[in-house]
Amino acid sequence: MLLEEDPSTLIAHTTQNFNITPDRHAVSRVAESLSTLQQARDLRLRESETNLKKLARTLNTLQSQHQEVTSSHSSAEHASLISRLDTQKFRVAKNVSDLEMETERLQTQLAELQARLQELELQGVDGGDASAAGGATSTGENNGNGSAGNGGQVRSVEDEVLL
Repeated sequence: MLLEEDPSTLIAHTTQNFNITPDRHAVSRVAESLSTLQQARDLRLRESETNLKKLARTLNTLQSQHQEVTSSHSSAEHASLISRLDTQKFRVAKNVSDLEMETERLQTQLAELQARLQELELQGVDGGDASAAGGATSTGENNGNGSAGNGGQVRSVEDEVLL
């Protein structure tokens, strides 16, 4: 035999000197770590499932809203509405342009009338210059309308017609 001692003695010494306690502790730590890891994975899985269900509900809601909007939308009606609104827009723009031109014309006419009023105020009530004394007219015998004499009355009639 190769061994000098009895194999049972060798086995007994081996089992007595064989220390498995550190190995058992290591295995229990690994099992504990695996358990913690599994719990964390389960928690993440539940959170993901909750988020997935929430997103699925949101998707269903949005799909139903989209389907409702799509079914209620008529492209022909939309085109008609756009055409009608464009027509209204151009009418309003044309009216605005016409009113701006009329405003400018009226402003010009107002300026002319104000100038004429100022000129008439400078002439005075008698139709002559306000600086002339004794009722004499500065227009002379011929007042510019081709008639001599009664020029103040004719000119005041012309002024009234212009106004």
